[in-house]
Amino acid sequence: MTRHTEDLSDPKAMRALAHPARLSILNRLSAGGSATATEVAETAGITPSAASYHLRMLAKYGFVEDAPPRGDGRERLWRPAHKGFHVGVQPDDSPEVKDAKVLVMEALRRDAHEEARWALANIDREPKEWQDATRFSRFRLRVSAAELTQLAVEIEQLIESYIAKTRSAEDAPEGARFVEAQINLFPMVGRPVPGLPTEDHDARGASAGLSE
Repeated sequence: MTRHTEDLSDPKAMRALAHPARLSILNRLSAGGSATATEVAETAGITPSAASYHLRMLAKYGFVEDAPPRGDGRERLWRPAHKGFHVGVQPDDSPEVKDAKVLVMEALRRDAHEEARWALANIDREPKEWQDATRFSRFRLRVSAAELTQLAVEIEQLIESYIAKTRSAEDAPEGARFVEAQINLFPMVGRPVPGLPTEDHDARGASAGLSE
């Protein structure tokens, strides 16, 4: 874990974060900088009043904060809190904390899957240089728990200098844009084996297909 993140352990905070609209708002602020409730409402597909409520809830648990005003200062601006967050189940977690952690991790995975789905759906519209740079890779490793922990540390150290929250547009080279890195490191668990279908089942399926 990098110095820019902190562990989440408050069940109420994690349940508050797991709301889809709040994740959308937080993503908008992280990518686009400070914004008003109306501006994030458009991204989340909700009303400005609902966005204001969600922003207040995010602020209550330290995920967002007030940003410096713009113009005449009449509009309230929000920005992400300085630190990111990390969620991981620990052996000594209480059932309440564990359930909240699983809830927020599932919400984050759904949000990440949607981001990847949109990227794949639009990959043919990207310039060739960005198509060539895009990677959707999957590897199976053979490692110990200590090695997996060390690998996570090394990956986070490698990408730390590129993290958008701490790398300004001025510091990045010309042509830089927002890119998402999704890192999943977990021990594989055996899946249930469905078994072979019976011949009778196959025959019924084939008959049904022919009759249509």
